[in-house]
Amino acid sequence: MPGYGQIDHDYGISLATTAPADDGPIWMVNLMRYKDVAEYRDGRETQRTGREADDEYMPTDSLTGVGAKLVYVADVEDQFLGDGTQWDRIGIVKYPTRRAFIEMQKRDDFRASHEHKEAGMSETIVIGCLPLDVPSVAGNAIVDWDDVPHPPNDDDGPYTMMHVIAFHEADGATQTPGNMKAYQQVAGSIAIPNGVRIDGWFSAEGTILGDGRRWHQVRFNTFPSKRAFTAVAMDQDRREAQSEYRVTAIADTYALGLRPTLNHLAASIESSR
Repeated sequence: MPGYGQIDHDYGISLATTAPADDGPIWMVNLMRYKDVAEYRDGRETQRTGREADDEYMPTDSLTGVGAKLVYVADVEDQFLGDGTQWDRIGIVKYPTRRAFIEMQKRDDFRASHEHKEAGMSETIVIGCLPLDVPSVAGNAIVDWDDVPHPPNDDDGPYTMMHVIAFHEADGATQTPGNMKAYQQVAGSIAIPNGVRIDGWFSAEGTILGDGRRWHQVRFNTFPSKRAFTAVAMDQDRREAQSEYRVTAIADTYALGLRPTLNHLAASIESSR
C-alpha cells in the first residue's frame, strides 16, 4: 500500500481482468500534491523537494514498454473549489489498454524508480477515464484566438480549467444531470466567443488510487488566457446559471486553474476515435 493514497483493489481487479474484446485505451488522470522535502524509506538525507523526487521517478521507459504515453502535464496555478487538499500538478497518461496499466506496475524498471515517487508524493488521486462526447453548444464553434477579446500573450498564455465532478444521485459515470446540461448551454454560449476549447471531457470509470471518494466526470476546458477565463467566470448570466443549475447538480468537485506545460490531450482522444 503506497503512503500517498488508498488502492481500490476491486477496480484494480477489473483493470487486470477486462476481456481483450472489451479492452481499449484508458486515460489515467493524476492529481498530485508533493511533500516539501522528499522522505525516503531508507532514511537517507536529502535536500531534494518532493517535486524533484517525482521528476526523478518519471517512468518513461516503463510507459514506453507497455505502449503508454504521457499526454498532458500542468502546474496548478489556482484552486477555486474543493476540500482542503491543495494540488500541485496534474498529469495524464494514455494507456493502450487497462491491462497495460497493471502490467506496468509489475515491471522491474518501474518498481526500481517507484521509491522516488513514494519519497516525494504527499497525496494523489488517480482516476481511470474514458472520453465523453461533447454536447453541441452554438455548433461547438472554434474561434481563432487572434480574434477573441483576451488573446494569449507572453505574460498570460493558455489556461485550462479542470473540473473533477461527483453528481448528486447519478446513476452511472456517463450520466450528466439535466440541470447540469442547462448550465452547460448558458456557460458554453458565453465561453465560445471568448475562445474556449474543450481538450477533453471524460467519464470516470474508477479511482484506482485516492481517498475513497467516487467521481463521475473529469473535464478539461482550455481558454486562450486567464483573462479570457475570468471574463467568462464573471459574466452575470453565467453566474446566475451556476447558482440555479450547476450548484444543484454537483455533490462534490475540484475546480483547478492549470498552466499546461504539455498538452496533447485532444489529439490523444482524436487518434482513438
